[in-house]
Amino acid sequence: MAHRRQGYRFENDWPLEELKKSNYETRKNPGVTLPVNLKIEGGQRVLSFDKAKDILYAAKKISVIDCPCRTKRRNCDAPLNTCFDLNDMAEFVLGNKELKDRHPREVTLNEALDILEMTHEAGLVHMAYVNGDEGPVNSMCSCCSCCCHVLSAVLRFGLAPHYLSSQTITVTDSFMCTGCGVCADRCQFGAREMVDGSLTFKPELCFGCGLCFSKCPTGAIKIVYK
Repeated sequence: MAHRRQGYRFENDWPLEELKKSNYETRKNPGVTLPVNLKIEGGQRVLSFDKAKDILYAAKKISVIDCPCRTKRRNCDAPLNTCFDLNDMAEFVLGNKELKDRHPREVTLNEALDILEMTHEAGLVHMAYVNGDEGPVNSMCSCCSCCCHVLSAVLRFGLAPHYLSSQTITVTDSFMCTGCGVCADRCQFGAREMVDGSLTFKPELCFGCGLCFSKCPTGAIKIVYK
């Protein structure tokens, strides 16, 4: 769990200066006029497993390619060939000769669903780039907090926590919870931890990815919309 806390560094970690060059904190976009009370979200959406499946079901073309973050950092043994591109982006990736070393390949819907389930079982967080609340989603990754460029920047380096967004959060029925710690082991965000044999939950760190929900042996955890 230590590696999921802010301040932890790996020997083969992202250099802070490189993360800062990505402008998580200082990125400026062209200004536009917005109606009063319009809510805008961060550009990286954390997905529940069911939402990720819905995105794959809606895609007309799906490709998968090696994760660039895990390929470069190798701070865990999670599977590599797990990054999805959809529709026009899939066409671009499959036709780009410069990406051949990352082993891009077209997959069927069933193959994509199998990969998604495999990554969920492996404890990876599904994330997508979105434009506004409704998409469209062109790319979807399965990420770990030890290698992912975005998760590393936000969680361990403390850069731009507003960059992540989600539509869901988890809640726990304290009467059903046995304090087994399975959810804490699965949580990539450090929202759930075992302290002196008891579960502690920090809702401000929960993004409703559902890694805890799917493995809770007593069904004490539920995913709800914010």
